[in-house]
Amino acid sequence: MSFSSKVKNEVAKLMDENKCCQIAELSALIKMNGTIRILGKNNIGIKLTTENAAIARKIFSLIKSNFDFNTKVAMIKNKQLKKNYSYTLHVDSNTASEDILRKLMIVSEKDNVPRINNRIPSSIIKNTCCKRAYLRGVFLGGGSISDPEKTYHLEIVTNNETYANDIKKLINSFGLNSKIVLRKGNYVVYLKEGENIVDFLNIIGAHSALLNLENVRIYKEMRNNVNRLVNCETANLNKTVNAAMRQIKNIEYIKEHMGLDKLPKNLREIAEIRLQHQEASLKELGEMLDPVVGKSGVNHRLRKLDELAEDLRRKTQ
Repeated sequence: MSFSSKVKNEVAKLMDENKCCQIAELSALIKMNGTIRILGKNNIGIKLTTENAAIARKIFSLIKSNFDFNTKVAMIKNKQLKKNYSYTLHVDSNTASEDILRKLMIVSEKDNVPRINNRIPSSIIKNTCCKRAYLRGVFLGGGSISDPEKTYHLEIVTNNETYANDIKKLINSFGLNSKIVLRKGNYVVYLKEGENIVDFLNIIGAHSALLNLENVRIYKEMRNNVNRLVNCETANLNKTVNAAMRQIKNIEYIKEHMGLDKLPKNLREIAEIRLQHQEASLKELGEMLDPVVGKSGVNHRLRKLDELAEDLRRKTQ
Protein backbone atom coordinates (compact mmCIF):
# COMPACT_ATOMS: atom_id res chain seq x y z
CA MET A 1 0.00 0.00 0.00
CA SER A 2 1.32 3.43 -0.93
CA PHE A 3 2.06 6.10 1.67
CA SER A 4 -0.71 8.22 0.15
CA SER A 5 -3.26 5.41 0.61
CA LYS A 6 -2.16 4.91 4.22
CA VAL A 7 -2.72 8.61 4.94
CA LYS A 8 -6.18 8.52 3.34
CA ASN A 9 -7.17 5.36 5.21
CA GLU A 10 -6.14 7.01 8.47
CA VAL A 11 -8.06 10.26 8.03
CA ALA A 12 -11.06 8.53 6.44
CA LYS A 13 -11.67 6.86 9.81
CA LEU A 14 -11.93 10.21 11.60
CA MET A 15 -15.46 11.41 12.30
CA ASP A 16 -15.96 14.87 13.76
CA GLU A 17 -18.55 15.17 16.49
CA ASN A 18 -19.55 18.66 15.39
CA LYS A 19 -22.17 18.70 12.66
CA CYS A 20 -20.66 21.87 11.17
CA CYS A 21 -17.38 20.04 10.59
CA GLN A 22 -19.17 17.05 9.08
CA ILE A 23 -20.96 19.35 6.66
CA ALA A 24 -17.68 21.06 5.72
CA GLU A 25 -15.91 17.77 5.06
CA LEU A 26 -18.82 16.30 3.10
CA SER A 27 -19.07 19.46 1.01
CA ALA A 28 -15.40 19.12 0.03
CA LEU A 29 -15.71 15.39 -0.65
CA ILE A 30 -18.69 15.79 -2.96
CA LYS A 31 -17.08 18.80 -4.63
CA MET A 32 -13.90 16.81 -5.33
CA ASN A 33 -15.35 13.33 -5.91
CA GLY A 34 -18.86 13.97 -7.15
CA THR A 35 -20.46 14.21 -10.54
CA ILE A 36 -23.47 16.51 -10.53
CA ARG A 37 -26.11 16.42 -13.24
CA ILE A 38 -28.35 19.44 -13.56
CA LEU A 39 -31.22 18.65 -15.94
CA GLY A 40 -33.58 21.40 -14.86
CA LYS A 41 -35.25 22.72 -11.73
CA ASN A 42 -35.76 19.97 -9.13
CA ASN A 43 -33.95 17.52 -11.37
CA ILE A 44 -30.48 17.06 -9.93
CA GLY A 45 -28.51 13.87 -9.43
CA ILE A 46 -25.30 13.06 -7.56
CA LYS A 47 -22.82 10.30 -8.37
CA LEU A 48 -19.67 9.79 -6.30
CA THR A 49 -16.86 7.45 -7.32
CA THR A 50 -13.72 6.46 -5.45
CA GLU A 51 -11.26 3.56 -5.48
CA ASN A 52 -10.81 3.75 -1.72
CA ALA A 53 -13.33 1.72 0.31
CA ALA A 54 -12.67 3.75 3.47
CA ILE A 55 -13.54 7.00 1.66
CA ALA A 56 -16.70 5.43 0.22
CA ARG A 57 -17.79 4.36 3.72
CA LYS A 58 -17.07 7.83 5.05
CA ILE A 59 -19.15 9.58 2.38
CA PHE A 60 -22.00 7.13 3.04
CA SER A 61 -21.79 7.75 6.81
CA LEU A 62 -21.66 11.52 6.47
CA ILE A 63 -24.70 11.60 4.18
CA LYS A 64 -26.69 9.31 6.48
CA SER A 65 -25.66 11.31 9.56
CA ASN A 66 -26.68 14.70 8.21
CA PHE A 67 -29.69 14.12 5.96
CA ASP A 68 -32.89 12.64 7.32
CA PHE A 69 -34.94 11.51 4.39
CA ASN A 70 -35.80 8.26 2.71
CA THR A 71 -33.18 8.38 0.01
CA LYS A 72 -31.52 5.26 -1.20
CA VAL A 73 -27.75 5.53 -1.36
CA ALA A 74 -26.44 2.56 -3.27
CA MET A 75 -22.82 1.54 -3.16
CA ILE A 76 -21.80 -0.40 -6.25
CA LYS A 77 -18.48 -2.20 -6.37
CA ASN A 78 -17.20 -2.63 -9.92
CA LYS A 79 -14.21 -4.77 -10.80
CA GLN A 80 -11.62 -2.81 -12.74
CA LEU A 81 -8.41 -3.68 -14.53
CA LYS A 82 -5.50 -5.00 -12.51
CA LYS A 83 -7.94 -6.33 -9.90
CA ASN A 84 -8.69 -2.85 -8.57
CA TYR A 85 -12.17 -1.91 -7.44
CA SER A 86 -14.09 1.34 -7.66
CA TYR A 87 -16.92 2.26 -5.32
CA THR A 88 -19.84 4.27 -6.67
CA LEU A 89 -22.46 5.97 -4.54
CA HIS A 90 -25.68 7.22 -6.12
CA VAL A 91 -28.16 9.59 -4.56
CA ASP A 92 -31.08 8.55 -6.73
CA SER A 93 -33.71 11.02 -5.54
CA ASN A 94 -33.78 14.39 -7.28
CA THR A 95 -35.25 16.09 -4.22
CA ALA A 96 -32.66 14.52 -1.95
CA SER A 97 -29.80 15.42 -4.28
CA GLU A 98 -30.94 19.03 -4.44
CA ASP A 99 -31.34 19.19 -0.66
CA ILE A 100 -27.80 17.85 -0.14
CA LEU A 101 -26.20 20.15 -2.69
CA ARG A 102 -27.98 23.25 -1.39
CA LYS A 103 -27.21 22.53 2.25
CA LEU A 104 -23.56 21.91 1.37
CA MET A 105 -23.66 25.11 -0.71
CA ILE A 106 -22.26 23.31 -3.75
CA VAL A 107 -25.28 24.46 -5.78
CA SER A 108 -27.00 27.81 -5.53
CA GLU A 109 -29.91 29.25 -7.45
CA LYS A 110 -29.81 32.27 -9.73
CA ASP A 111 -32.85 33.37 -11.74
CA ASN A 112 -34.61 30.16 -10.67
CA VAL A 113 -31.84 28.12 -12.28
CA PRO A 114 -29.52 25.97 -10.14
CA ARG A 115 -25.85 26.77 -10.66
CA ILE A 116 -22.69 25.10 -9.38
CA ASN A 117 -20.75 27.21 -6.88
CA ASN A 118 -17.04 27.12 -7.74
CA ARG A 119 -16.01 28.86 -4.52
CA ILE A 120 -15.46 27.48 -1.04
CA PRO A 121 -18.49 28.89 0.84
CA SER A 122 -17.27 31.15 3.64
CA SER A 123 -20.26 30.20 5.82
CA ILE A 124 -19.14 26.53 5.79
CA ILE A 125 -15.60 27.29 7.01
CA LYS A 126 -16.31 29.95 9.66
CA ASN A 127 -14.53 28.05 12.42
CA THR A 128 -10.95 26.74 12.44
CA CYS A 129 -12.23 23.21 13.09
CA CYS A 130 -14.41 23.44 9.97
CA LYS A 131 -11.45 24.67 7.91
CA ARG A 132 -9.48 21.62 9.03
CA ALA A 133 -12.40 19.33 8.17
CA TYR A 134 -12.81 20.94 4.74
CA LEU A 135 -9.13 20.42 3.93
CA ARG A 136 -9.44 16.81 5.08
CA GLY A 137 -12.29 16.34 2.61
CA VAL A 138 -10.35 18.06 -0.17
CA PHE A 139 -7.36 15.79 0.41
CA LEU A 140 -9.50 12.64 0.57
CA GLY A 141 -11.30 13.64 -2.61
CA GLY A 142 -8.45 14.82 -4.80
CA GLY A 143 -5.19 14.72 -2.92
CA SER A 144 -2.07 12.59 -2.96
CA ILE A 145 1.28 12.52 -1.18
CA SER A 146 4.54 11.02 -2.39
CA ASP A 147 6.60 8.45 -0.52
CA PRO A 148 8.76 10.58 1.85
CA GLU A 149 11.61 8.10 1.38
CA LYS A 150 11.93 9.46 -2.18
CA THR A 151 10.76 13.06 -2.09
CA TYR A 152 8.50 15.51 -0.25
CA HIS A 153 5.48 16.39 -2.37
CA LEU A 154 1.78 16.77 -1.56
CA GLU A 155 -0.80 17.88 -4.11
CA ILE A 156 -4.52 18.42 -4.59
CA VAL A 157 -5.93 18.35 -8.12
CA THR A 158 -9.04 20.12 -9.39
CA ASN A 159 -10.21 21.16 -12.85
CA ASN A 160 -11.44 24.59 -11.72
CA GLU A 161 -9.04 27.52 -11.34
CA THR A 162 -11.28 29.50 -8.98
CA TYR A 163 -11.70 26.52 -6.67
CA ALA A 164 -7.94 25.80 -6.80
CA ASN A 165 -7.19 29.37 -5.70
CA ASP A 166 -9.67 29.06 -2.80
CA ILE A 167 -8.01 25.78 -1.70
CA LYS A 168 -4.61 27.45 -1.88
CA LYS A 169 -5.81 30.40 0.24
CA LEU A 170 -7.39 28.05 2.78
CA ILE A 171 -4.18 26.01 3.12
CA ASN A 172 -2.05 29.14 3.41
CA SER A 173 -4.36 30.57 6.08
CA PHE A 174 -2.62 28.06 8.39
CA GLY A 175 0.76 29.64 7.66
CA LEU A 176 1.78 27.21 4.92
CA ASN A 177 3.19 28.01 1.49
CA SER A 178 1.14 26.15 -1.12
CA LYS A 179 1.35 27.06 -4.79
CA ILE A 180 -0.58 26.26 -7.98
CA VAL A 181 0.66 24.80 -11.25
CA LEU A 182 -1.32 23.97 -14.40
CA ARG A 183 -0.86 20.36 -15.47
CA LYS A 184 -2.70 18.66 -18.36
CA GLY A 185 -5.67 20.99 -18.08
CA ASN A 186 -5.97 20.58 -14.29
CA TYR A 187 -4.99 22.98 -11.52
CA VAL A 188 -2.63 21.39 -8.99
CA VAL A 189 -2.30 22.92 -5.53
CA TYR A 190 0.94 21.60 -4.08
CA LEU A 191 3.31 21.68 -1.11
CA LYS A 192 6.99 20.83 -1.49
CA GLU A 193 8.79 21.43 1.81
CA GLY A 194 8.77 18.53 4.26
CA GLU A 195 7.95 20.85 7.17
CA ASN A 196 4.89 22.24 5.35
CA ILE A 197 3.65 18.74 4.56
CA VAL A 198 4.05 17.71 8.21
CA ASP A 199 1.99 20.74 9.24
CA PHE A 200 -0.69 19.90 6.67
CA LEU A 201 -0.95 16.32 7.96
CA ASN A 202 -1.37 17.72 11.45
CA ILE A 203 -4.13 20.05 10.22
CA ILE A 204 -6.18 17.21 8.71
CA GLY A 205 -5.58 14.89 11.68
CA ALA A 206 -3.21 12.37 10.06
CA HIS A 207 -1.09 12.02 13.19
CA SER A 208 0.24 8.50 12.58
CA ALA A 209 1.31 9.43 9.06
CA LEU A 210 2.85 12.61 10.47
CA LEU A 211 5.00 10.61 12.90
CA ASN A 212 6.09 8.24 10.13
CA LEU A 213 7.06 11.15 7.90
CA GLU A 214 8.95 12.83 10.74
CA ASN A 215 10.87 9.59 11.39
CA VAL A 216 11.84 9.46 7.72
CA ARG A 217 12.88 13.13 7.79
CA ILE A 218 15.06 12.57 10.88
CA TYR A 219 16.67 9.48 9.35
CA LYS A 220 17.34 11.26 6.04
CA GLU A 221 18.78 14.28 7.85
CA MET A 222 21.08 12.05 9.92
CA ARG A 223 22.16 10.19 6.79
CA ASN A 224 22.85 13.47 4.99
CA ASN A 225 24.85 14.74 7.97
CA VAL A 226 26.92 11.56 8.03
CA ASN A 227 27.53 11.87 4.28
CA ARG A 228 28.59 15.49 4.71
CA LEU A 229 31.00 14.52 7.49
CA VAL A 230 32.45 11.66 5.45
CA ASN A 231 32.85 13.94 2.43
CA CYS A 232 34.46 16.61 4.60
CA GLU A 233 36.86 14.11 6.19
CA THR A 234 37.67 12.65 2.76
CA ALA A 235 38.37 16.12 1.41
CA ASN A 236 40.59 16.91 4.39
CA LEU A 237 42.42 13.61 4.01
CA ASN A 238 43.00 14.25 0.31
CA LYS A 239 44.25 17.73 1.15
CA THR A 240 46.65 16.33 3.77
CA VAL A 241 47.96 13.62 1.45
CA ASN A 242 48.46 16.07 -1.42
CA ALA A 243 50.29 18.48 0.90
CA ALA A 244 52.56 15.70 2.20
CA MET A 245 53.42 14.57 -1.35
CA ARG A 246 54.26 18.15 -2.33
CA GLN A 247 56.44 18.61 0.75
CA ILE A 248 58.34 15.36 0.11
CA LYS A 249 58.86 16.25 -3.54
CA ASN A 250 60.22 19.70 -2.59
CA ILE A 251 62.51 18.31 0.13
CA GLU A 252 63.93 15.72 -2.28
CA TYR A 253 64.55 18.50 -4.82
CA ILE A 254 66.40 20.53 -2.19
CA LYS A 255 68.40 17.43 -1.19
CA GLU A 256 69.41 16.77 -4.79
CA HIS A 257 70.26 20.34 -5.83
CA MET A 258 71.57 21.86 -2.61
CA GLY A 259 71.86 19.22 0.08
CA LEU A 260 70.01 19.12 3.39
CA ASP A 261 73.20 19.74 5.36
CA LYS A 262 73.25 23.33 4.09
CA LEU A 263 69.81 24.05 5.62
CA PRO A 264 69.36 25.81 8.97
CA LYS A 265 69.08 23.32 11.83
CA ASN A 266 65.32 23.77 12.32
CA LEU A 267 64.58 23.27 8.61
CA ARG A 268 67.02 20.36 8.28
CA GLU A 269 65.39 18.53 11.21
CA ILE A 270 61.86 18.85 9.87
CA ALA A 271 63.01 17.92 6.34
CA GLU A 272 64.68 14.71 7.55
CA ILE A 273 61.75 13.72 9.73
CA ARG A 274 59.28 14.37 6.89
CA LEU A 275 61.29 12.10 4.57
CA GLN A 276 61.45 9.37 7.24
CA HIS A 277 57.75 9.60 8.16
CA GLN A 278 55.94 10.40 4.94
CA GLU A 279 52.46 9.48 6.20
CA ALA A 280 52.67 11.37 9.53
CA SER A 281 50.42 14.33 10.28
CA LEU A 282 51.73 17.78 11.18
CA LYS A 283 50.95 17.11 14.83
CA GLU A 284 52.85 13.81 14.77
CA LEU A 285 55.82 15.45 13.04
CA GLY A 286 55.93 18.17 15.69
CA GLU A 287 55.94 15.61 18.49
CA MET A 288 59.00 13.94 16.97
CA LEU A 289 61.07 17.14 17.24
CA ASP A 290 63.11 18.03 20.30
CA PRO A 291 61.83 20.27 21.70
CA VAL A 292 58.27 19.52 20.58
CA VAL A 293 56.80 21.97 18.07
CA GLY A 294 53.10 22.69 17.50
CA LYS A 295 51.21 22.18 14.22
CA SER A 296 51.52 25.84 13.22
CA GLY A 297 55.29 25.76 13.82
CA VAL A 298 55.70 22.60 11.74
CA ASN A 299 53.56 24.06 8.98
CA HIS A 300 55.64 27.25 8.98
CA ARG A 301 58.90 25.30 8.55
CA LEU A 302 57.49 23.15 5.76
CA ARG A 303 56.27 26.29 3.99
CA LYS A 304 59.80 27.68 4.18
CA LEU A 305 61.08 24.50 2.53
CA ASP A 306 58.42 24.84 -0.21
CA GLU A 307 59.56 28.42 -0.89
CA LEU A 308 63.19 27.38 -0.94
CA ALA A 309 62.47 24.61 -3.44
CA GLU A 310 60.66 27.07 -5.73
CA ASP A 311 63.60 29.49 -5.54
CA LEU A 312 65.98 26.69 -6.52
CA ARG A 313 63.80 25.71 -9.48
CA ARG A 314 63.76 29.30 -10.76
CA LYS A 315 67.56 29.57 -10.46
CA THR A 316 68.17 26.31 -12.30
CA GLN A 317 65.85 27.09 -15.20
